[in-house]
Amino acid sequence: VPLVVISATESVDVIQRAIHFGADGFIPKSASIDTMTDAMRKIMGGERWLPEHARRAMPPTLPDHSAMSERIASLTPQQFRVMGMLMEGMQNKVIAYELEVSEATIKAHMTAIFRKLGVRNRTQAVLALKDLAIEPQGMESS
Repeated sequence: VPLVVISATESVDVIQRAIHFGADGFIPKSASIDTMTDAMRKIMGGERWLPEHARRAMPPTLPDHSAMSERIASLTPQQFRVMGMLMEGMQNKVIAYELEVSEATIKAHMTAIFRKLGVRNRTQAVLALKDLAIEPQGMESS
């Protein structure tokens, strides 16, 4: 089944990431009905469709983040929450307080997160997620 992103965002970077992570097309909300219809026909016919400005700017290859994406998907919901708080710069004791668990539990989560992501420390973990432009649910900027 083709996957199409329809968005008010027309940033080339966002479009490139959507395509990189599996979208078959990216249609801006500002496109005319005729353009949207044409785009959907092409996508349903097996073609990739992007707005003209994104086609010109699309690099021949994008970095392969599939392995890291799979590792992130392996995090449990609680590990993902801990990782989100880590990305906000919170210390273990603050994370423990916020999640109403012991600091030892947070350290155990951190160890599991580092192992799953294939990193050795907090900085590498944060950089790996920032490289993917991941924003954990509830942490999006307003």
